[in-house]
Amino acid sequence: MSMWVFGYGSLLWNPGFEVAEQVRGTLPGWARSFCMRSIHHRGSEIEPGLVLALDAAAHAACDGVALRVAPGTEETTLAYLRERELISSAYLEKMLHVDLSDNRRVEAVTYVIDPDHVQYCGGLPLEEQAQIIAHAHGGRGPNSEYLYNTAQHLTDMGVADPDLDWLSRRVAAILA
Repeated sequence: MSMWVFGYGSLLWNPGFEVAEQVRGTLPGWARSFCMRSIHHRGSEIEPGLVLALDAAAHAACDGVALRVAPGTEETTLAYLRERELISSAYLEKMLHVDLSDNRRVEAVTYVIDPDHVQYCGGLPLEEQAQIIAHAHGGRGPNSEYLYNTAQHLTDMGVADPDLDWLSRRVAAILA
C-alpha cells in the first residue's frame, strides 16, 4: 500500500523527502489559511510569524498536491515529517481522504491545525497577517519567503488563492 502526503503550503515547494508521484488534489472540509503562529521556522517566540495550516471548514475544500512517498522510504519519511511538522504540537497528524485530479481517491497523511493550541490564530484580518509576515524571520528564513514561494507554486499549479495573492502584493509593498 502506498503512502501519500497532502501538501498545501511549504510541502508544495519543499517536500524534503523522495516523491515517487505528484498529483493535484482536493481535500474537502478544510480551508488553507495563515492561522498558525510560527515560533520556530518562520518566526520566533519574541516575534512570531505566520504559517499556513488547514482549518476545519464544512463547506470548503483545499486544493493542493498529493505526494506519493517513494516505496521503501515510508518510515523515514514519516519520521522526517513528524520532526518537521510536529515541532510545537500545533499541528495534528491525520489520515484524510484526498480527491485526485485523475479521479482517484487516496488516504494521505495531512497536517491540520489544532484549534485549541496556543499558536492557533484563525480569523486575523489580512492587513494584520501582512504586517506580521513582512517582519517575521525564523530558523528557515523570512516569513515573506514562505508566503511568496507558496503563492507562486499555487499559481504555477493553476490554483487560485485570492488571499495569498493579496498578501503577496501587500507584503511586497510593505517591504519596498
